[in-house]
Amino acid sequence: MSHAALLSLTLTDFRSYERATLRPDGRSVYLFGANGAGKTNLLEAISLLSPGKGLRGASLTEVGRRLPGEAVGRAWAVAAEVEAAETGLGDDQPVRLGAGVETAGATRRLVRIEGETVPPGRLPDHIRPIWLTPTQDRLFLEAASERRRFFDRLVFAGEPAHASHANAYDKAQRERMRLLTDAAELGAPADAVWLTALEARLAQAGALMAQARARTLLALQTEIDGRGDRPFPRAHLSLTGEWEKMALEGVETAEIEPRLAAALAAARLRDGAAGRALTGPHRGDLAIIHADKDRPAAECSTGEQKALILNLVLAQAARLSRAKDAPNPILLLDEVAAHLDLKRRAALADELTALGLQAFLTGTDESLFDHLKGRALGVRVSELGLTALEDV
Repeated sequence: MSHAALLSLTLTDFRSYERATLRPDGRSVYLFGANGAGKTNLLEAISLLSPGKGLRGASLTEVGRRLPGEAVGRAWAVAAEVEAAETGLGDDQPVRLGAGVETAGATRRLVRIEGETVPPGRLPDHIRPIWLTPTQDRLFLEAASERRRFFDRLVFAGEPAHASHANAYDKAQRERMRLLTDAAELGAPADAVWLTALEARLAQAGALMAQARARTLLALQTEIDGRGDRPFPRAHLSLTGEWEKMALEGVETAEIEPRLAAALAAARLRDGAAGRALTGPHRGDLAIIHADKDRPAAECSTGEQKALILNLVLAQAARLSRAKDAPNPILLLDEVAAHLDLKRRAALADELTALGLQAFLTGTDESLFDHLKGRALGVRVSELGLTALEDV
């Protein structure tokens, strides 16, 4: 399959844009302009062409354009043309993708491919964005849930089914905890039959999640080790969760599943009293060590932490770019260059060129992207709209 690339992007009543069109024609793009000009809004629009809440994690009602006095955001739409996979038959045509809501305040996103309404889970067949944003600058200082969410996005880019397994796990988890906490408050036993059924669903989804995380971690570590001595620091990766460790040790899904179900059954009283489940893949963490300094990422400088995360994202992108059965990822790098020195900015430009992937980068200063000039489309973002440098 050929690499996925956006040929055009059109926003309608999305965030600060009444209407805007960007035509990268498959090229990488660097967006520059003052803070608040709307650069990140463009990246968020691309991220919403994938399952989930996008790179800001916003609700659908938040992203619609809202004028003073309007209580809720307007109906909005993001439309794109994406380069199609090469079939070798000479009849390849761009694929039209769309996402949005039809009425103001709507909480259900509609997704269309070639004009046909489809589930969001169909989008990764055509486009798989991977993003890095300033909110991840504190990734190693935040709670474990933030690192799990970050890592799961990397897993999902390679294994889209991981998202449905995680959603199934979360849904069963909420139902189980509601039964247990209600029982604890009443001082009566919860419905054992229903609990057993929920725990079976949790165990099935949880075992699959643990295996997908383990596969991704092993593949990423191999990729990072093979990249050698580059300007971005090498990382040693590990997963601390009990169930992910089992998967990493080679325990099969068919064995993890009954073990997890048994552990959940044994923890009913404890979980009900605690008000939360104390075992399962939702408890694990991603640990990263700066390999050359043998130092946990949390103890590294801000610049080193950013470079470690960037190297992890680039490693996943490089790995997925060689996949034969999926579109290559599109990289969304928000304000990444601001934390990189001149050497690493040059290295990032070289890396993106070598990978042959489409990337969208943002920054306040045009000079941050000097090494990308001639290799990517520059676009000034201002209150006047989008101005491609070649059109200046």
